[in-house]
Amino acid sequence: MLRALYSAISGLRSHQTMLDVTGNNIANVNTTGFKASATQFQDTLSQLVKGASGPQAGAGGTNPAQIGLGVQVAAISTNFSQGSAQATGRATDMMISGNGFFVVQSGGEDLYTRAGSFSFDAGGRLVTPDGALVQGWTAVNGAISTSAGSMGPIVLPQNTVAPAIATSSATMTGNLPNDATTGTVVSRDVDVYDGMGSSRTVTMNMTRTAGGWSVTASDGTATGTDTLGFTAGKLTSGATMAIGGVTVDFSGVTGYAGLTTVVAARQDGRQAGTLQAFSIAKDGSLVGSYSNGSTVPIAQLSMATFTNPQGLEKAGSSNYRSSINTGDVTIATAGSPGVGTLAGGSLEMSNVDLSQEFTNLIVAQRGFQANARIITTSDEILQELTNLKR
Repeated sequence: MLRALYSAISGLRSHQTMLDVTGNNIANVNTTGFKASATQFQDTLSQLVKGASGPQAGAGGTNPAQIGLGVQVAAISTNFSQGSAQATGRATDMMISGNGFFVVQSGGEDLYTRAGSFSFDAGGRLVTPDGALVQGWTAVNGAISTSAGSMGPIVLPQNTVAPAIATSSATMTGNLPNDATTGTVVSRDVDVYDGMGSSRTVTMNMTRTAGGWSVTASDGTATGTDTLGFTAGKLTSGATMAIGGVTVDFSGVTGYAGLTTVVAARQDGRQAGTLQAFSIAKDGSLVGSYSNGSTVPIAQLSMATFTNPQGLEKAGSSNYRSSINTGDVTIATAGSPGVGTLAGGSLEMSNVDLSQEFTNLIVAQRGFQANARIITTSDEILQELTNLKR
């Protein structure tokens, strides 16, 4: 039988594969985090008709003569180039900008994905649309340990409470008027907290004296006194005082004329608070905002990188699994060397280029037609051959 007939059959099969790959790319043009694939062809074995000969004294050398026996699919490679960003506004939607994959677990198997459309289930666990558990590190008492052995499902503690913190210091800023008459009293109240979150008010009475300002502070139980001295408007004595375990800092107070602006700028204690909302940082940290005004890390997403991401196997549901040719997986945090950062409230769109895919569609179609024409022509030659018997 004619070699061209079998070469054309291999061409039909290969171009059919190209059509299949192109069709899948077009079908996933709107799939979140989808990475397009491309087909590469290579020739198969070639039949040696005449071997090469070396040059001789009276004759030159000749090249080998070979007839190819068809085409085959060499590889179907995945294009991991960055997809465009699509803003969604959902706090649990995350996009990887750069290298890396989210780590998820389904049926006890670790899988990897670029699709960051996550949500919380009834148990407070961060999951993918098909229920795979997003992996990372959950904070313990506000601290996150990113050791590989502590990685597990990310759980949002809905009833978590930010602990109360006792006030240890307070800061006063502003100005006490240098031109105030002796005996003028300026009073300021500062709310402070104990270790259980109970508040108490410290009242500070600042009285103008001939040499500066006398400060008397009381919280109803403890009292404290100090004297503030100023030279050319700047504090020169009495920078701090203590009352009931709270150190009050006056170093930011000035003593110029005409202004009475002294206030309590800050204190470092707080009540206990409940979780109100959360946000995603670029390093993958879920930071909770609490009713007492504090922000506390809740968890951090883990990221995976591979020496050869082209070796990943597609596992469906926009997931990948490692293979023998991906190399060892490296678990790290977003923003680490060689790992991209995260953007909350956005998703990575498919990187399918429709103009390229439609071009590939035409190329595959014409290649299929051309190989089909070879089969038709070969059939006509065989028909002519059988007609010789007549």
